[in-house]
Order: sequence, then structure tokens, then C-alpha cells
Amino acid sequence: MDLKQYIRAVPDFPKPGIRFRDLTPLLAHAEAFGFVLGRMAAVAEATRPGAIVGVESRGFLFGAPIAAQLGVPFAPVRKPGKLPAARFSVEYSLEYGQNHLEIHQDAFALGTRVYVIDDLLATGGTARATAQLVEMVGGVVVGLGFVIELEELAGRDALSAYPVDSLVVFRPGE
Repeated sequence: MDLKQYIRAVPDFPKPGIRFRDLTPLLAHAEAFGFVLGRMAAVAEATRPGAIVGVESRGFLFGAPIAAQLGVPFAPVRKPGKLPAARFSVEYSLEYGQNHLEIHQDAFALGTRVYVIDDLLATGGTARATAQLVEMVGGVVVGLGFVIELEELAGRDALSAYPVDSLVVFRPGE
């Protein structure tokens, strides 16, 4: 299935010079969304995860149903001030600024094999911070899965310590 036809490019969002890859057309197309969930679930399942971690907020759209399909717990990684219990926090860089992410300290048991899911791999800052959080809880990152990868931003290089899978890769100029 050609997933690129369901991904809209929005220029100058969220700020000038950024080309945002909008997944809402994909989410609105049940067959394409189901295809993405099925492919990502198959890749995740091959890693034998004990938990799925989804990154706020679009990672929740893919991670939670995949966790349910695989019969494993889902743990959210959120922006500051969203998680009510004891949590770990890390600061990270993204292609247009700085931010923080948090995870509950009891998100999963020590030694749990964790597969991380998000919608987009750009510079790798968000994914690297998420992997750090998983490791702070005591989990083992067994892979990271993305719907989209922006090759020109070299996020895969920033994640060289982990297996990375992306369904759609946009190359420079696309």
C-alpha cells in the first residue's frame, strides 16, 4: 500500500521553514490506518515486547491499539504536568526547540522488554529521550517503530544503539 498518498505536507508549521507531515488523512482512511497498525504490530511482536511505550501524543494513536492487539501493557510518555504519580523526566532537543518528557516510575517491571512507538522520526531527540526514560524505569528497549521517517534529519543515526523500523521514509526533496 502506498502510504505516502495519505500523508499531507503542511508548509511552515508549526513555524516557518518546517514542513509538517500530517497523518490525519491516514487516520481518516480505515484501510490505510489498519494496514499501518498491522505492519507496526508485526514488527513489534517480533521483538517479543513485554510492554509498548507510546510518545505523546500521536504515538498514543498507534501504540495503544498495538499493545492491545499484542496483549501487553501500554505505557504513555508524556509532556510535563500530565502524569499524576511519581515520574522520571528528561530534557531533549527537537528540530525546532527544547522540551521535556516524563514517564511514571512504575510504568513496567524491571527488565521488561519495551518496544517504543511514535508517529515520526525526525532528528531522533524525542525517541532518544524516550529510550532514556524506558531505561531509567529499568526497561530494555528492544526496538523503536515509526510511521514516518524524515531521512534528511538523520534521526536513525541518533538511535544507532537500537533497532529502528519506519514504514514510510521521506527522502530529501520529497
